[in-house]
Amino acid sequence: MGRCNSCGEWNTIEEEVVVRETGPEERSRLWKGSSGAAREPQPVALPDVKSGTTKRLVTPDLELNRVLGGGIVSGSLVLIGGQPGIGKSTLMLQLALQVKAKILYVSGEESEEQIKMRADRLGNYQSDCYLLTETNSAKILTHAQSLTPDLVIIDSIQTLSSPHIDSTPGSISQVRECAGELQRFAKETNIPVFLIGHITKDGSIAGPKLLEHIVDAVLQFEGDRNYTYRILRTLKNRFGSTDELGIYEMQANGLREVSNPSELLLSQTEEELSGSTVSATMEGMRPMLIETQALVSTAVFGTPQRTATGFDLRRLSMLLAVLEKRGGFPFAQNDVFLNIAGGIRVDDPAIDLAIVAALISSLQDVAVPNDICFAGEVGLSGEIRSVNRIDQRIQEADRLGFKQIFISKYNTKGLESKRYQIEIKTIAKIEELYRALFE
Repeated sequence: MGRCNSCGEWNTIEEEVVVRETGPEERSRLWKGSSGAAREPQPVALPDVKSGTTKRLVTPDLELNRVLGGGIVSGSLVLIGGQPGIGKSTLMLQLALQVKAKILYVSGEESEEQIKMRADRLGNYQSDCYLLTETNSAKILTHAQSLTPDLVIIDSIQTLSSPHIDSTPGSISQVRECAGELQRFAKETNIPVFLIGHITKDGSIAGPKLLEHIVDAVLQFEGDRNYTYRILRTLKNRFGSTDELGIYEMQANGLREVSNPSELLLSQTEEELSGSTVSATMEGMRPMLIETQALVSTAVFGTPQRTATGFDLRRLSMLLAVLEKRGGFPFAQNDVFLNIAGGIRVDDPAIDLAIVAALISSLQDVAVPNDICFAGEVGLSGEIRSVNRIDQRIQEADRLGFKQIFISKYNTKGLESKRYQIEIKTIAKIEELYRALFE
C-alpha cells in the first residue's frame, strides 16, 4: 500500500513487527506482577562469562551437603523421591527448621496444624520458616515472589495443579507444567527449590521422565522400613558427583546423621560364626566396612534357590559359577542365601572377595576370624583383580582395629604398607584365599 487510508498521504505507512510472548513468559508475568519485565537474554561469549560466582547455601546437615556436592546451589531445582513413609517430609522439614535462613515450606498434603505437630516433635527451631498450604502453582509463586525466601520446599510436586492446564493434579501434563513453572521461577529469582516426588510400584519416580531431566539434581531416599537406617543417594547432580551418599538413622525426634557408618554396619556379636565376613567398600569418597552374610544349605527341592538381599543376584550367580568351575566347590546342589547386613545395597565390585570367603566359610562350616577384612574383585578365571582407592580402604580397616586385610597382589604398586599397623595379605587366585583361611 502506498497511500494511507486514514490521512490520505502517500508513502507514510511503516511496518511494525508484533512479537508475541511465549506461553511460559505470559504465565510468569502473573507471579511477577507489574514490575516483572524480564530482560531479554542476549548471546554472550564464553570467555566473558564470570565463573566462580555461584553461591551455595551450606546447611547444618553434613550428609545432605556431601550428597549435593557442598551445599545447596542458588537457583537450583532439586528433586527428592522415595517410598511412602520413608522420611522424605521429615528430612525436608528438619532441613527447613535447622537452616538459619528464611524458608517457605509449601505443603499440599498436610495442614498447618499437622506440620506444626511434626515440627514440635523434631524441635530445634533455628530458621525463619513460613508454612503455606496451597496446591495452585500460580498462587504459590506469587507468595514466593512477595516473600523472597532463601529456600522453597514443595511437598509434593504431584499435588500441585496449574490453572493453565485442565487436568487433575498428579497427571503427566500437570506435573510437567508445574515443574516447568518452578524451574523458571528458580532460574529467574536465583532461589533454590526442593521438590518432593512420589514413586511408582517399581521404585521409579512417578510422572514423566522429563521431570528428572529438567531438575538439576535427583536424590533417592531409600532404606528398609524394618531397619532404622536411611540412605540418601544421588541419581543426578549437575553441581557435584553422583557417587556420594548420606546415611541417616531414624529416631523418635527425627533423622540423625551417621558420621561413622562402619560401626553401625558391622556385627555387634563377638562370637565367630561361619558365613560372615567383612568387606572394605567405597561409596563415593567415603570408605565403609560392611558385613556380608552367606548361608549355604542342601537343596530340598530339585532346583537350588539363589537369594540375595542388597546385592546383584546375577553377580552372585557369576561368583558361584567361578567357585564351581575354578575351585571345584559343589554349589550346584546347594541353596545359597546372601545378605548385606544393615539393609543397604552395595554395587562396589570390591565386595566380591568377601562374598567368596563367606560362601566358602558357610559351605565348609568354618568361621573366618572377626579381625580379617577383604577388598578385591573376582574375575571369571578365578583371579583376584585390583580395585580403586585401596589406600583409603586399608586406612579405614586399620582405624577400626582389624589385624589383616586380603587384597589383590596387583594392588601393591605404589602401596606403602609400612604406614599401617594392619597386616596386608596379597593373593592372586581364589585357591590362595582358600589355603590362607581354611587349610
